[in-house]
Amino acid sequence: MSSLATATCESGSSDKPAKKPLKPCCACPETKKVRDACIIEKGEEHCGQLIEAHKECMRALGFKI
Repeated sequence: MSSLATATCESGSSDKPAKKPLKPCCACPETKKVRDACIIEKGEEHCGQLIEAHKECMRALGFKI
């Protein structure tokens, strides 16, 4: 699933000079996938560490979380 998300977020045309900014939905797919699975299986209150790891990854890419 993450490969599909990555494929849909990348620019389809390589001839554009300016690179499009990274969308929040496409950032940190590894931590997002694990976080989402935990929330679905156990509930948000049991996944604090994974949620924080995803937030840290997003902040490292420049998102204000």
